[in-house]
Amino acid sequence: MSDRLICAGRIVIVTGAGRGIGRAHALAFAAAGARVVVNDVGTALDGAPTSETPAQQVVDEIVAAGGEAVANYDDVADWNGARTLIRQAVDTFGGLDVLVNNAGFVRDRMLVNLGEDEWDAVVRVHLKGHFATMRHAAEYWRGESKAGRAVDARVINTSSGAGLQGSVGQGNYGAAKAGIAGLTLTASAEFARYGITVNAIAPAARTRMTETVFAATMVAPDSGFDAMDPANISPLVVWLGSAESAGVTGAMFEVEGGKIALAQGWRHGLPVDRGARWDAAELGPVVKELLDNATPPEPIYGA
Repeated sequence: MSDRLICAGRIVIVTGAGRGIGRAHALAFAAAGARVVVNDVGTALDGAPTSETPAQQVVDEIVAAGGEAVANYDDVADWNGARTLIRQAVDTFGGLDVLVNNAGFVRDRMLVNLGEDEWDAVVRVHLKGHFATMRHAAEYWRGESKAGRAVDARVINTSSGAGLQGSVGQGNYGAAKAGIAGLTLTASAEFARYGITVNAIAPAARTRMTETVFAATMVAPDSGFDAMDPANISPLVVWLGSAESAGVTGAMFEVEGGKIALAQGWRHGLPVDRGARWDAAELGPVVKELLDNATPPEPIYGA
């Protein structure tokens, strides 16, 4: 257990918490004093069903360390499943303070080869899975606020560099993660009146989805620090879930190893204003001027 329990008494849901980054989040929240609902349906990397129960294994780890946790196996992208997940936290622990949306899987393929089912499956679990859980959690928190009870709630969403900068071979995943970034901004504005902050992270770590990219050998030889360890991501998420983060909302943090950065999204550029409708034939030099004066874009992953 941590010697500084910054989430003592807080009730936390972590989705996709059976493995990888989600598992690290669940363990870190428990170590910081939180009671945790560990959600994971136990699917394979591509979302196919399996007989595995990693959520219970994480719960067992938390309980063995002296913490409190329960397992949940609901599909977060199923409307009723998301509702049941939120109700389990309330019914088991008496409330809900933090929702960490982390669940997801990949079906990578170049766009020209991507099937409709592969598009739908990835967008469903990532984007709808974030919306459905947020929707039901926010409904609970709104009810608490309207009843006059103080709400100090947090939502931490999981985007990706693939959503912020694009990624070759991940059109479905990147589009879903970009959608999560936009959803985070909208939710942060809409939920503020109820005492809810909404932020997102774009993590880089070694998980089942990235193990072929981030090899286990990426360890600093002088310190033994494994920059791709999923546990590196969790301290920021735990802080964002704590009472200390009350003034932070609508932010996107990039996290990798020991590095944390605030990602800056789309911003209005300086316009060239003709004061009237443009003629298409005139726009070549105008567009060139805009591009020449703009900050160069971040490179697309894999390009």
